[in-house]
Amino acid sequence: MRPLHAAAAVLTILVTGAAIVAGGRAVQHDESVRVAARAQAGMAAQSEAPATSAIPRPKMVRPEVHSRAIDPEVIAPPQLQSEELERVEPRAPLSELALAGPPKPPKTKMPDDWNGTKLFQPVASAAGVIEAKGYSVAISGIDIVRQDETCTDGGKPWTCGTRARTAFRAFLRGRAVVCTVPPEGGRDLVAAECRVGNQDVGQWLIENGWARATKNGPYAEAGDKARTARKGIFGPAPSLSGLPPAPAPVAAASQPTQPILDPSATATPPTETTATPPADQPTPSE
Repeated sequence: MRPLHAAAAVLTILVTGAAIVAGGRAVQHDESVRVAARAQAGMAAQSEAPATSAIPRPKMVRPEVHSRAIDPEVIAPPQLQSEELERVEPRAPLSELALAGPPKPPKTKMPDDWNGTKLFQPVASAAGVIEAKGYSVAISGIDIVRQDETCTDGGKPWTCGTRARTAFRAFLRGRAVVCTVPPEGGRDLVAAECRVGNQDVGQWLIENGWARATKNGPYAEAGDKARTARKGIFGPAPSLSGLPPAPAPVAAASQPTQPILDPSATATPPTETTATPPADQPTPSE
């Protein structure tokens, strides 16, 4: 009985091995069929797809989003300890320019409540008298130097009034003058304070000696200084040595002029004359 059992076992092993081999071949065949089918399908899809399908699409890079939760109802300062804050002295300036103070005000400063009227294109008729825009303004606080006034220099008179008016015109130079005059013009003569820019006109006239300061007036001290320094009308007469000599006067003609037309020719009546043909022209034939 034992040899029979052994033969049956061997036969079973052989049959099992043959079945395994046959199954492997079938599986391999099915797999090759599947691969071939996939290849044919891929070739067909590749022929139908456009030419740009092979270009890889760029990947979209999304920016990183940084966000944090904020509660609009809660506003609180950061937590700081009192030992971390300390007050220190300010640092020294980097240069001396930082130590410069504000600019100094001008020497002649007009009051803040100055309300004046602008007079354009002023004309100085005398040293201290301005005519413009229908006004005739005399600078207050001074004694006007008239145009025909003369001064003496060592007993020699000179026309200081004309010289003062010329200097005053050179100072104005047609600039607008602001004077405290009434709103309406047309009056005879108005005494008022005037200025050109920030310059007091009366102060300029007195300081340069082209007018006399009134007694106990606002320019009395400046008038004394100008008189001591012999400025303007208080100084010497202008030197005329550098000017060319005056031309000699033209003498009148002693002989009478001869008239253009001869009176004897005009007195006789005109006589009838015959026309004489030119010498170079032939005589006309009848």
